[in-house]
Amino acid sequence: MTNIPPPAEELRILDHELWRLDARRAQLLARRAWLLGVLQSAQARAQARSQAQASAPAFGPAPAPRLRRPEATAPGVQNALLVLGGTLLTVAAIAFTLVSWGQLGIAGRAAVLGTVTFAALAAPLALLKRGLRSTAESVAGLGLALTVLDAYALHEVAFPDVDGTGYAAAAAALLALLWAAYGRSLDALPLRLPLPAAMATAQLPLLLWAVAAGAGDHTMTAAMLVTAAFDAALALRAPVRSVRVVAAVGAYGTGTLGVLAAGLLSLDATGPSAAARAAALLTLAAAIALGAAWQAPATKTAPWISLAAGLIAVAATGGVLRSVLPDAWTVPAYLACGIALLAVRGTWLPEAVRRGLWWSSAGVQALAVAWTLPLVTMVVLGPVGWAARTWSGAPSNARDAVTVAGPWPPNAETAPLVLAAVATVLALAFRLDRTGPYRPLLLTGALILAWGTALILPATLELPYLAALLTDGVITAAALTAAAYGRPTDDRPAPLPHPSLYPALLTSLHLVVLALAAEAATLTVLATLTALFAAAATRAGQQVRAVSAASCLAYATALTCATGASLDWQPHHIALLVLAVPSTAALLAARLRDATLTMSVEVTGAVAALVAIGLAVTEPPTLALVLGVCGVITAGTAVRPDRRQLGYAAAALFVLATWVRLASWEVGAPEAYTLPVTVPALVVGFVRRRRDPQASSWTAYGPALSVTLLPSLLTAWTDPDWPRPLLLGTAALLVTLAGARHRLQAPLVLGGSVLALVTLHELAPYIAQMAGALPRWVPPALAGLLLLAIGATYEQRIRDTRRVRETLGKMR
Repeated sequence: MTNIPPPAEELRILDHELWRLDARRAQLLARRAWLLGVLQSAQARAQARSQAQASAPAFGPAPAPRLRRPEATAPGVQNALLVLGGTLLTVAAIAFTLVSWGQLGIAGRAAVLGTVTFAALAAPLALLKRGLRSTAESVAGLGLALTVLDAYALHEVAFPDVDGTGYAAAAAALLALLWAAYGRSLDALPLRLPLPAAMATAQLPLLLWAVAAGAGDHTMTAAMLVTAAFDAALALRAPVRSVRVVAAVGAYGTGTLGVLAAGLLSLDATGPSAAARAAALLTLAAAIALGAAWQAPATKTAPWISLAAGLIAVAATGGVLRSVLPDAWTVPAYLACGIALLAVRGTWLPEAVRRGLWWSSAGVQALAVAWTLPLVTMVVLGPVGWAARTWSGAPSNARDAVTVAGPWPPNAETAPLVLAAVATVLALAFRLDRTGPYRPLLLTGALILAWGTALILPATLELPYLAALLTDGVITAAALTAAAYGRPTDDRPAPLPHPSLYPALLTSLHLVVLALAAEAATLTVLATLTALFAAAATRAGQQVRAVSAASCLAYATALTCATGASLDWQPHHIALLVLAVPSTAALLAARLRDATLTMSVEVTGAVAALVAIGLAVTEPPTLALVLGVCGVITAGTAVRPDRRQLGYAAAALFVLATWVRLASWEVGAPEAYTLPVTVPALVVGFVRRRRDPQASSWTAYGPALSVTLLPSLLTAWTDPDWPRPLLLGTAALLVTLAGARHRLQAPLVLGGSVLALVTLHELAPYIAQMAGALPRWVPPALAGLLLLAIGATYEQRIRDTRRVRETLGKMR
C-alpha cells in the first residue's frame, strides 16, 4: 500500500530532485566543453604538420614509388621469343631450300643439309643438360622441320621420277619412325614435341599410299579404319600422355570419316557383293570401337563408344539384309538387328559395354518407330476429311477410308510389324524389370505401340470398311474394359486414370470420324459407344467413371443430332431432341454421391444444353422454348442444397426465354420485357427482407424497381400518347405511397422521382404555352418574388429540410 506524503513534504522532495538534475546538467556541460577543446587542438596540430610537409625542400626524403605490375611473365616472354626464333629459322631454311638450293653443288647441298639438320637435332641434348628446356624444344622443332625439308630435297635430287604421292607416303612413314626413335632416345632428358609429332605424322602413310595406288572407295575406307585402329591402340597403351591425346583425336577423326564412308557405301550398294564389302568395313569399325570400350570400361566415354559400336554393327548387318530383301522390309531388317543386340547379356562383357549396346538397341527401335509416324498420323487424322463429306457413301476398303486427304505412303506395308515388334520388346522388358523405376513407362509405351499396331493394320492390309469399324470398336471395348477393371502398375493410388483409358478415348473418336462416311455406320457407332461408356461409368473407378460418364453423354448428344439429321429434321427441331441429354444428366446428377462424377455429368449436360441452344438460334420461337426448358432443368438442379447458386442461372434463362418469345411476337413495349424481371425480383427482395430485417431497401427492391421504372420513363418521354404516362405515373404513385407507408427509402425515392419527372413531362407543353402568352416583364417579376419568398422563409426551409432528412434517415 502506497503512502502519499503531505503536500509540504512532497514539495520539498520535488525541489531536491530538481536541484540534483541542475547540478548534473552543469557537470555534463563542463565535460562537453573540455572535449571540444581537445578535439580542436588536435585538428590544429594536424593542419600544421601537413603544411610543414608541403613546404619541405625538394631534396628531402621522397615517398617510395609504387611498383608497376608487369604485363607479361618471364616464362611467357621466353616462350614467345623461342617460338618466334624457331619459326624464323624454319622459314629461312625453307627459303634456302627452295631458292638457293640450285646454286650449290651436290656436295655442298649434302654438307649444308646434313650439318644444319644434325646441329638442330643434336643441340637439344646440350641445352637440356644446361636446364634450357624451352630452348631445346624450339630447336628440336626446327630440327624436325629440317628433316621434312631433307625429305623434299632428297626427292628433288635423287628421286625426281618417283610419284610424289607415293614418295610422300614413304617419307611420312619414315619420318614418323625417325621422330619416334629420336624422342625415345631422349628418355633421360625427354622432349615433349617429337613423339606427338611422330604420332600426328603417322596418320598420313596409309591414306597417301591408297591415293598413290589409285585405290577405290572401299580401299580408302579400309585405310582410314586401319589408321583409326592403330590410333585407338596407341591411345589406350601409350605411356606418354601427349601421345595418347594425339592418338585419341586421330582415332575419333579417322574413325568417324571411315564409318561415314562405309555407311554411304552400304547405302549405295546395289547387290549382295557390294553390300557385303561395305558390311565388312562396318564390322571392322564396330570391332575397333567395341575393342576400345572393352579395354577401357572405367572411362566415361566407354558406354558411348559401345553405343556407336552397336549402331555400326546394326548398319553392317542390316545393309546386307537390305540388299536381298524388298524395299518395304528395309526398316524391319535393321530393327531385327537392333533387337538382336539385347541378347548380349553375358557377364564376360563389362557393364559399361553392355549398357552402351542396349542404348544402341533402344536407338534403333526409336528410329524404326519414328519411321512409322507418318503412316500412323495419316491413319489417325485422315478420316477427319469425312466431316466435309458426311454420309456420302461407304468406301470400298479401310485404306480408302483413311486416305481422304492424301495418298498412301510408299513401302509402308511393314509398319504394323515394326510397331508390334517394339511393343513386344517393351512388354518383355516390363515383365523382366520387376523392381525398376521405369516399369510404368515401359507398360505405357507397350500399350501405345500395340494400339498403333491395331489401328493401322486394317488400312495396311486393305481390309473391308466394316472390318476397320469393327477393329476400332474392339480396340475401344478392350481398352475401356482394361481401364475399368485393370489394376494400377504399383500399389500406390494413382491420381490419374488408368493408362488404357486414353487409347479408348482416342480410338472412339477415330471410330466416330471413320463412321461419318455412311449414315447407318454413324448411328450404329454412336449408339454402341454410348452404351460402352455408360457401362464403364457404372463399373470403373472414380477417375475412369467421371471420364466415361462425360464421354457417354457426349456421344449421346452426337447420337441425338445424328438421329434428327437421319429423320430430315430441321436444326431447331433437333435441338428439342438434344434437350433429352441435359435432362437425363440433371436426373443422374441428383442421384450420384461422388462429387467428381457429379461435376463431370453436370458439365457435360450443360455443354449439351449449349449445343441445343446453338441449333435453335435461327428459329426464335423454338429458341424461346429451348431456353425455357433449360431454365426448368437448371431450376430443378438448384433445388439441391449444394446447387442453390444455380437459381440465378435459372432465372436468367427464364428471362431470356421470355424476351426471345416477345421478340418473336414483335412486341416493342419495354414493360413486356422488364416486368417478367421486376415481379420475381420483388418477390425475392420481399423474402430477403422477411429473413433479414436489417437488409437495405435499396438492396432488396432497388434493382427490381429500376429495371421497370427507368426504361418506361425513357419511353414515356418520347411517347406522344397519354396512356403510357398515365399508367407510369399511377404506378410511380403507388410505389411512392408504398414506400411512405412502410417507411422504405428506395421505393419512396424512386417512385417520387419518376412521378415528378412524368408530371413535368406532361405539364411541359402547358407551361411553355403559358410562358408564351404572358408579357415579357412577368417572368422577371415572378423570379424576383420567388427570390424574396425564398429569402424570407430561408430559416424555415432549412428546418423543414433537416426534418425531412431525419425522417428519411430513419427509414430502412
